[in-house]
Amino acid sequence: MRTLMVSFGLAAPFALTVFTQPVARQSLDVFAQVGLTPGQIASIDEGRPVAKVLSWGESSEIYVFGAVHVNGAPAAYLQRSRDIKRLAGTPGYLGIGEIPAGATAADLAGVTLDADDVKALKKCREGSCDVQLPTTAIRAFQNAVDWSQADPSAKVNALARDMLLGLVREYRRGGNAALGVYRDKEHPARVAAQFETMVGRAAAIPDVIPELRRYLLQYPNQDLPGADSYFYWEKVDFGMKPTIRVNHAVVYHTRAGEREISAVAIKQLYASHYFHTALDVSACISDTTKSESRGFYLLTLKGSEQEGLTGFKGSVVRRVVVDKTRSSLETALASIKQSIEQTAAGAQR
Repeated sequence: MRTLMVSFGLAAPFALTVFTQPVARQSLDVFAQVGLTPGQIASIDEGRPVAKVLSWGESSEIYVFGAVHVNGAPAAYLQRSRDIKRLAGTPGYLGIGEIPAGATAADLAGVTLDADDVKALKKCREGSCDVQLPTTAIRAFQNAVDWSQADPSAKVNALARDMLLGLVREYRRGGNAALGVYRDKEHPARVAAQFETMVGRAAAIPDVIPELRRYLLQYPNQDLPGADSYFYWEKVDFGMKPTIRVNHAVVYHTRAGEREISAVAIKQLYASHYFHTALDVSACISDTTKSESRGFYLLTLKGSEQEGLTGFKGSVVRRVVVDKTRSSLETALASIKQSIEQTAAGAQR
């Protein structure tokens, strides 16, 4: 059974980050909606991060809400989110890189499968593979790689890079439908339905703007003028098997009447282990309760569907997973708060 033991994604740019101004204590409404206690709300106001596992969805789904008050500017958070290169060398990150339009295998030179994954691919069969792959990809590895070689990893990695590039190209053409075919040709609509559910639940956070939700669900058939849309790969290891993921990110800034809205959306397109679908949602909501404050509330909603969490054994594992996910979210929020506040303090000197 392969199960994620620590939450991925929080060190990476958050998804669907929304900054709305002014908002007077609107965050408290959100806190009540997700069931935070008065003590937890007080902790957040005092600058201590709080995370809560939400009882949403099926047993294979995990949703965690987290929040912290940050004494700084939301712009610093948005800038941090777009700079994916900063993650290189940070704990848990084994590699990361942007996938430009018209990318070639050279742009994914840093993508390398772990030795255990290379060995697993030799034995992969339909319905039995330690690496998440569709049947067509499993057959390609079986047919295109000379497994009698002492070290077939070079050929395996070259083929894996080509497949990831192909996935991004097909997603650019066909959106979620292409992801469904890639993961499960027999039930291709399931991926689109999962993302629709996750994006819908993101509405629990204030001002998750409709045009961005539509863009996430209907890409590439839905335009989002002014958006910076990009793709990137990452190789992460937060306690279990190193996992390669491919993500679609969108940086978006717009005005709605008197309000300015800035957003960053991260949507997982593929993961070699654990995740079937994943979407994170964060919101920067300004704190208007103190006239002298430049602070804001950072709210985060993480959603994912994962394997290995169902059945009797899965229920036991799930308890461990959700506890680690919750604690890692609190740790990540504390780290983000510290980084932004240190930057703000340095700028004032």
